[in-house]
Amino acid sequence: MSKHILLVDDDELLRRSLAYNLEQAGYIITAATSAEAAFDNMQQLKPDLILLDIGLPGMDGLEALARFKQQFAVPVIFLTARRRELDEILGLELGADDYITKPFNTDVLLAHIKAVLRRSTPDNSSQQEAEAEPIRVGDLLIDPTAHTLHVDTRPIELAPREFELLYTLAENAGQVVSTDELLKRVWGSEYEGESQVVYVHIRWLREKIEDNPSEPERLVTVRGVGYKLISVDKGK
Repeated sequence: MSKHILLVDDDELLRRSLAYNLEQAGYIITAATSAEAAFDNMQQLKPDLILLDIGLPGMDGLEALARFKQQFAVPVIFLTARRRELDEILGLELGADDYITKPFNTDVLLAHIKAVLRRSTPDNSSQQEAEAEPIRVGDLLIDPTAHTLHVDTRPIELAPREFELLYTLAENAGQVVSTDELLKRVWGSEYEGESQVVYVHIRWLREKIEDNPSEPERLVTVRGVGYKLISVDKGK
């Protein structure tokens, strides 16, 4: 069945061009000129994915993103014409599943759409995780079956991507895993070069597993190479 994409952008030419290209790629497209119009139709539309522009009239994209994430379980790709790193970080922190900066190549956007839809659709990876054994790294206990993390018996709540990132590092505990390798294994090969995504999620993880996130002891940076999860047991 074709996936349904809701495109929210006030640029008429871009909307028409994107809608045409995405329909040619096999998607069902509904377009909205504002966040307010999109919200009015969400219950009826029930899209599989939202393409959301940041520079919207009325309610802007950042506010709309936060509301979408609060009310609807649907992945969001953030479209931004602002070439500021702050926008990208804010978008990720508010819950965007991905972002892409205008102007963009349609093939690149299609690759990002496929990657986000693939991650949001259950597949055989769930079964593989269910068969995997818990991993202990120092006082961290990571259970892929229950998708839980305990730090010295204290339960820590992680978002799905945070858990995947930590589990990948735990599988290679004590070894450096490059940023490129983390992108490929956690996000997919389509994210080559999108190192900012890794940086943001590493920061979130440190805020949850480190006593002092600014001076990490468990999840350390190997400058110029990548990241390493180290065995630390504060309970001893």
